[in-house]
Amino acid sequence: MPDVEARVRALPLWHGDIRWQPLKGGLSNESFTVTDTSGSYVVRFGRDFPCHHVFREREIMATRAAVAAGFAPELVHAEPGVMVSRFIEGKTYTAADVLADRAAIADLVRRFHAEMPAFVSGPGYLFWVFHVIRDYARTLQAGGSRLADRLPEFLELAAEFEAAQVPLPIVFGHHDLLPANFLHDGDRLWLIDFEYAGFGTPMFDLAGIAANAGFGPEPSAELLARYFGMEPDPAMLRSHAAMQCAALLRETLWSLVSELHLNAPGVDYAAYTAETLAAFDLALDAYRSRFGKA
Repeated sequence: MPDVEARVRALPLWHGDIRWQPLKGGLSNESFTVTDTSGSYVVRFGRDFPCHHVFREREIMATRAAVAAGFAPELVHAEPGVMVSRFIEGKTYTAADVLADRAAIADLVRRFHAEMPAFVSGPGYLFWVFHVIRDYARTLQAGGSRLADRLPEFLELAAEFEAAQVPLPIVFGHHDLLPANFLHDGDRLWLIDFEYAGFGTPMFDLAGIAANAGFGPEPSAELLARYFGMEPDPAMLRSHAAMQCAALLRETLWSLVSELHLNAPGVDYAAYTAETLAAFDLALDAYRSRFGKA
């Protein structure tokens, strides 16, 4: 990767010689760990993805706000197309870690939702997953997606999940709470990756935590109870389960759009689509078993 290495070495912040290596796991961006005489860092290259409503200027703002609020590792350098954060030595969470540490995660996310609005700036970006699903469907229809024939079915389901939502206050959410976006340094939890951060309903983050870590009904209810400070009623439980389905449907459509518009090195988007669609089908079956059809 000579071009990437040249881009890394050209960044104006290194002290002495550097050692660098790729970070695996990203589906749309290229990331690297870099160590110089002053410490270790994560370098993340990424461009705007209008098809995914991702704009790096907004991501940099949200990252700076998360650093100022104490939720994210220090951002030491940012310019168009690249961000450099201080490397956190610690554990990257798995689904099992999220399940085991769900009480601490609920507390962290509640604080994030409540405290971040005081630190963000500029135009207020709104993340509403049902709008995202509808917009993805338009993109997929226009692009001739291989699953275009299923879009009416997906849109009908999304409308059902949207109708099941309960009114909640607007918060500033992360909106991409995959297990790997939680880090633990031995003393505390950190959040990373703020591409989709913006104002919205807390239910999407709560559903994303549960859906991405494979929670069943009991840990999902415990997550809600910890976050809200009270036992969830039946409407809240249904809303959360419906939002889990919506989160997984959005991830499936994200992957289908990526099949058309992205080309990240080493990423098999068709395989990821199959994986996320299977997870969505399982969640939908579980939702139907518990709540029936509206």
